Amino acid sequence: YIVTFMKFVASELREIMAKLGIRTVAELTGRSDFLEVRSDLANSRAGLLDLSAILSNPYLEDTAGSHYNPDDAYDFKLEETKDMQVLLKEFKKNLKSGAPKTISLQISATDRSLGTILGSEITKAFGENLADDSFTVNCTGSGGQSFGAFIPHGLTLTLEGDSNDYFGKGLSGGHLVLYPPKNSTFKADENIIVGNVALYGATSGSAFIAGVAGERFAVRNSGAYAVVEGVGDHGCEYMTGGRVVVLGETGKNFAAGMSGGIAYVLDEKSDLYLRANKEIVELESVTGKADVMELKGLIEQHVKATGSEKGKLILEDFASWLPKFKKIIPNDYKRMQNMIVRMEERGFNSEEAQIEAFYAATREG
Repeated sequence: YIVTFMKFVASELREIMAKLGIRTVAELTGRSDFLEVRSDLANSRAGLLDLSAILSNPYLEDTAGSHYNPDDAYDFKLEETKDMQVLLKEFKKNLKSGAPKTISLQISATDRSLGTILGSEITKAFGENLADDSFTVNCTGSGGQSFGAFIPHGLTLTLEGDSNDYFGKGLSGGHLVLYPPKNSTFKADENIIVGNVALYGATSGSAFIAGVAGERFAVRNSGAYAVVEGVGDHGCEYMTGGRVVVLGETGKNFAAGMSGGIAYVLDEKSDLYLRANKEIVELESVTGKADVMELKGLIEQHVKATGSEKGKLILEDFASWLPKFKKIIPNDYKRMQNMIVRMEERGFNSEEAQIEAFYAATREG
């Protein structure tokens, strides 16, 4: 019945499209000229709606017809972005030579996806062969949505100010640094400095944030390393790799669906277990030598990059603060890590140990 019904719908749709002179469903996209307001409105209030902004499509004046291309209807004005107006011009010679360069830039919340176009040109020119911090952009102001999205290895963006949602989305090897204005008087570790969904889908690189992030921090992070001073709900959700250090409180549902990577969280009130989603992760003390060194090293990098007061306080008496940290690690990930160590002890190199551990885990079910 379902198949028959779908065939009927498709047949009816084809007939309607033929009457309109439309060949494909794609050609219907954006064709608001085919819409009109119904005469039999549901009630009088519906008649008060002004739908002219929806039904009027100025782009159809010259492009209407069977060959209408919806892509022509949108002008994103990329030539007006900071990347096109400033960054590509400033780094034009360096994109050929690879010579290091640093510039300063004032930005606002309307400057979205800053660094993304520059990052694409860096990848075209150098792949992953550019040295760390070769191109550095020191920004002041408010970062728009997707600040530093997808930036690659060799590009560093620092921001003195604050930033909007999707900070570092898809981070791909680059470095991001965010800290409050130097003349600010508020406590960074008690105030939100970056919006929701920061580091969504990041694959590599690093981010150091001297302040609190919004919800869904590092969701689907698969390889980036980050330090932040607090996060909202759903932090590290569906994380599959990388490292996250939280020098403060988390919201509810922390580590939900987290299947890889490690998070170190400062649990000053010993109540993290109430907010963590423990379905597939373990919460344990940070006692292993490698873990201690990794945690301390990341905090040191955070302080060096941002001047974090909270980070400095912890490093001044690290031995006393260490017991307050919790290590969050997925159960299966921990099991695989232990297997890899055993394989390396048997003489396998790192790559071989991972392969052997995978097959051993498969055999064990």
